[in-house]
Amino acid sequence: MNDLTHVKTGRSEFDTLFPKVRAFLEQDTLDVVIDGKEIRGYRSPDSRAVWIRDHSDMMRAFRYFETDLESAVEHFAETQADGGRIFDYFTTFPDKLPSERENWTKYVRVPVEADVEFRFVKAAFLAWQATGRDAWIRSLLPKLEKAMDYVLTHPWRWDEDLGLVKRAYTIDTWDFAFTAGGHDWLQFQIDDDTFWGILHGDNSGYYEAFRILAFLHQHLGTPDRAAVWAERAVALKVAVNRVCWNGTYYTHFVKLSPVEIPGVDEATQLSLSNPMDINRGVTTHAMAVSILEEYQRRRRTSDAFAEWFSIDPPFPDGVFGDDLLKAGAYCNGGIMPLVGGELARSAFEHGYEAYGVDILKRYHDLITSTGETYLWYFPDGTASTVETSTSPEARPTDGWGSSAMAYAFLEGLAGVVDVSKLFQHARLSPRWPAAEVNEAEVRVGYEASGASLGYHYRRGGDSIDIEVQAAQSDILFHVLLPEDTGATGVAVDGKEVEYQTSLIENSRYVDFQVEIRGNASVRIRL
Repeated sequence: MNDLTHVKTGRSEFDTLFPKVRAFLEQDTLDVVIDGKEIRGYRSPDSRAVWIRDHSDMMRAFRYFETDLESAVEHFAETQADGGRIFDYFTTFPDKLPSERENWTKYVRVPVEADVEFRFVKAAFLAWQATGRDAWIRSLLPKLEKAMDYVLTHPWRWDEDLGLVKRAYTIDTWDFAFTAGGHDWLQFQIDDDTFWGILHGDNSGYYEAFRILAFLHQHLGTPDRAAVWAERAVALKVAVNRVCWNGTYYTHFVKLSPVEIPGVDEATQLSLSNPMDINRGVTTHAMAVSILEEYQRRRRTSDAFAEWFSIDPPFPDGVFGDDLLKAGAYCNGGIMPLVGGELARSAFEHGYEAYGVDILKRYHDLITSTGETYLWYFPDGTASTVETSTSPEARPTDGWGSSAMAYAFLEGLAGVVDVSKLFQHARLSPRWPAAEVNEAEVRVGYEASGASLGYHYRRGGDSIDIEVQAAQSDILFHVLLPEDTGATGVAVDGKEVEYQTSLIENSRYVDFQVEIRGNASVRIRL
């Protein structure tokens, strides 16, 4: 196994976390041949198909070791509708066993889904970061914009009055709608009886996608188009925070159609996109802190083994059309590592580093005890099964949640964030004091291009020393200082550099910028 990306601290909960996640992901690949072209995707544990939602989120981890990052994205682009709509998934395998036996080439768009197009943009961006191929992303850019234009204009997707993306009444980002008993099973279609509303997670996803398009246009030399997408991003951020923020967290579903669901206090429901909203950038720091503290509060007051709720409190059993969707199951209150990983990533960024470490440790303990990881668990810790799921499979190699944990680990705790492509512009935020780690060797790299950024972190009595290796990188350092210390100076290769200190909640950081060509020795005096 190539170890271009690795972390070595002498602590198994950190040294083995990414290899364990990689081992899960390597069992989640799906290779198909369509029109004579080989396509590699990464699948959800409950579907033998390449869903853009799973694939794009999982790419935050598999892009470090996978060499084919483009074929699946290209296929979603090639099958885009004239109006801009993107398919949810494609497959060449029977995926509704045992009733379906045909190995057709099949494409599906779930009509109630409103988040597909932003995930397409994110997947393309992540692939470009790892490969660095400007010509490739330039060729895709018209299709990325076309997908956004579809969402901004289609009457099923856009509410002109509010200036927000809308959807049918689903459980957060999931793909079946509430019908008040008007449909005999799960409802995936939009019809005259659809209950409409605003989901915060859709809009934070499009905010991030708009910002990606602005960044790409700026990078590719079309600043006028960059300005258009940047302006749209700002407008969307203002609107979602005006409409969806309830003062503590984002309201699960802001209704446009009048409907009540007896048996649940919808005003108190905390849904899984909240930590994602933080990581996508729509919250202020104060809002992020409020969400993090709400999850911690519910951890203290709940009997669940973890606070990684898909939604809390859940809806009454079966009201979405399937008796298996009882309270505490799947997206109706199940416990999801996907949520835990997003929580940890946001915790590291907003001054709750010890909480982020705690989540990573708990997840490591969970997967180490069984050698398995599931998309969801019941609140008592029981893993999902085929019999308790609405989908035909419940594989013990969930890549969606495990990749979110790897995302939190590599970008949050190890602190390596690529802000452009190939680590040419990066943010380095080692947060090892939060984990009581005094020495760490870290390298994060892309197998598809060979680009990497590495460092050796060592804390002595009166200094932090960081030996950095990067072929060519402009790095913004944002280094967590040990508790009750402050920086008295920063030197790079023996030369003093300007720095600032910043306080995020009770966490003190030292900030400075360095251009590195090859190797550099950084010393932060305490």
